[in-house]
Amino acid sequence: MTSTTNNQQPTTKISRDARIYVAGHLGLVGGGIWRALERHGYTNLIGRSIGELDLINQQAVDDFFATEKPEYVVLVAAKVGGIVANSTYRAQFIYENLMIEANVIHSAYKHGVKKLLFLGSSCIYPKHAPQPMKEEHLLTGPLEPTNEPYAIAKIAGIRLCDAYNRQYGTNFISAMPTNMYGPGDNYHPENSHVLPAFLRRMHLAKALENEDFAELARVFKSELLNGSSRLSGKEDSATQQPSNEQLLLWLAKSGVTQTTSNQQPATKLACWGSGSPLREFLYSDDLAEACVFLLEKASYADMAFTDESGTVQSHINVGSGKEVSIKELAETVKAAVGFKGEIEWDATKPDGTPRKLMDSSRLMKLGWAPKIELADGIALAYADFLTRFAN
Repeated sequence: MTSTTNNQQPTTKISRDARIYVAGHLGLVGGGIWRALERHGYTNLIGRSIGELDLINQQAVDDFFATEKPEYVVLVAAKVGGIVANSTYRAQFIYENLMIEANVIHSAYKHGVKKLLFLGSSCIYPKHAPQPMKEEHLLTGPLEPTNEPYAIAKIAGIRLCDAYNRQYGTNFISAMPTNMYGPGDNYHPENSHVLPAFLRRMHLAKALENEDFAELARVFKSELLNGSSRLSGKEDSATQQPSNEQLLLWLAKSGVTQTTSNQQPATKLACWGSGSPLREFLYSDDLAEACVFLLEKASYADMAFTDESGTVQSHINVGSGKEVSIKELAETVKAAVGFKGEIEWDATKPDGTPRKLMDSSRLMKLGWAPKIELADGIALAYADFLTRFAN
């Protein structure tokens, strides 16, 4: 087995009318991959919402594959969330993700899928892995405790693909994206990742700063319709107009408060941690292009290699190669949103992994490179966020 270290990888010939199933096509990453496949001329895409197909149900997944007969599969579907969600719903994160992966990967093998691309996460690497993190650092140390259940499930997905390839001769490959953001992101008050959480909270802080209670009420009621906001002490109703006092209580739950200084209102946003951890971010459309690239130009035989410990590694990193501190990220989002107030950091709250930068050189040597700079991507993501609450 060899490493992907050259630019002469064979192209997988995929007919433009091949049946391609994107599991998780309505989410941030899956939606981006769906759009990228359409841009590349693929015309026979298959997608199912969770209401149409429960990927945790083994029989339902097997029936779907038997009926739809996809030739290629992109497995993006997963239960995901930020540090709070990962810490709170630990059993759900490991169980649901294990079931989704096992059901889809096994059905893909059983029904003769030509190629499967499994999407994991950078959290598979040890908490204190050498930086930047290389593929061979997998399973070389303890994981970050806050997201360990999710990470274990994703590691299992990688090993499932590898095991099926080596036992059954399938062509199932795995890509590990860094932190993603972009159109279609999750802005849930409790379950979102750091960048979309900043976008939402900064927008709310700006609206309070501008005393735009109509905008606050609009966002609140939109979230109420999605079941992510609750009126304090009142019966839930998407048609009910919240009072300013109720909105202030709601804002406080997101760390947005207002005080008076020198007889002038001062809006503040409280953020968890010190702001010092370093993170890498990749715009969803860049990841989507990388996924199409891998579908067309890389196979398991090309990607698998034996590391110095004698372990076969077969996944590949997908990142921007650039990192930024959480504090710098917050300031970049602040500028994009137009919030003028103060950000306060609460160092008594956990920071998570101190640094998470991936070495994506193996993929970049194949010829792929990201195109969207962070500030530009954040501006695009904020424009998408605003459409969620448009009149």
